[in-house]
Amino acid sequence: MTADFFQARGASKKKPEKEKVPISNPSLQPWVEKYRPESIDDVSSQEHIISVLQKTLSSTNLPHMLFYGPPGTGKTSTILALARQLFGPDNFRTRVLELNASDERGISIVREKIKNFARQTPRAETVASDGKKYPCPPYKIIILDEADSMTQDAQAALRRIMENYARITRFCLVCNYVTRIIEPLASRCSKFRFKPLDNSSARQRLEHIAAVEQIPVDHSVISALISTSSGDLRRAITYLQSAARLSSATNPPTPILPEDVQEIAGIVPDSIVRNFARTLGIDVPADGSGDEDIEMGDATNTITALRGFDLIRGTVRSLVREGYSASQILIQLHDIIVENPTLTGRQKSACALVMAEADKALCDGADEELWILEVALRVHKAITSNIV
Repeated sequence: MTADFFQARGASKKKPEKEKVPISNPSLQPWVEKYRPESIDDVSSQEHIISVLQKTLSSTNLPHMLFYGPPGTGKTSTILALARQLFGPDNFRTRVLELNASDERGISIVREKIKNFARQTPRAETVASDGKKYPCPPYKIIILDEADSMTQDAQAALRRIMENYARITRFCLVCNYVTRIIEPLASRCSKFRFKPLDNSSARQRLEHIAAVEQIPVDHSVISALISTSSGDLRRAITYLQSAARLSSATNPPTPILPEDVQEIAGIVPDSIVRNFARTLGIDVPADGSGDEDIEMGDATNTITALRGFDLIRGTVRSLVREGYSASQILIQLHDIIVENPTLTGRQKSACALVMAEADKALCDGADEELWILEVALRVHKAITSNIV
């Protein structure tokens, strides 16, 4: 065989070079990541936790930590910002291991990946490329996001690792439900409870993002973002970005309206829910928007002359044909009933009871239209029977 043949074979075995990953356009980056806090001072509405972590940051004596609270309140952002302030951008990759909900959480991951990282001695500190001086303490940090999804066996195996390698590795468990963390594991951590963001903090952050992105939004749009997100700032920022994309899709761009935010969030329009509540006999005051008599499909025109059961059945059928979620309808109807000043406590409790039954049935896969009709009829009966 000729030398050219061997050269050809050698060339065929040569591994192809990896393609360079193109740098993503910053304008296409999710705003949740773009506006993630860079330092713990930027975290909103968690003053007590930030004050404790600032003292920890100055002493660099970090304990094992357990962050818990509702989603979107800044748990993961806080520990990532703290780690960056401790190690700097250059040492962050070698000193921090983050496992999120997309990773497997079985006992094998704890015994292999987590244990192997925990037992490694931290690498020597490298000089920061940005010229800043970072504390860079002699230990690593393992962040277990959504730790409440770990199995019981995995949590039991983790507590031993936390004890054996505490000198060179610190753990931060992030979860929504602290009751799902076994007590031996929780007792080894300092607990930090993250509370839902108050309206003023969420409003300030959303207005800041809108100003930086040069998006004209008024007070009602920000209020709609806050009310639909229920204290979840991450969800509110996502809704704002979606609304901004929808607004800029037309030429010229259309202004963002509260109805657009509700549509993106999957919320039933307030006017439709209020009309549904009036059909059930609930005294709902008008909000002054002028759209109280908005049509709900073709069935609305044919049922206005009907009364009682036929009226309620036609309204429910119209709601279902519009494609609204049964669970979302019940949530908004529940809020109207609970906050209504004209209803008695017994009437509200009777309505809440049937809604609880409907929620259980819907979770089990029951028919949505039948259960909305069931709720509507029993709520109508509870209100019109004058329960004292």
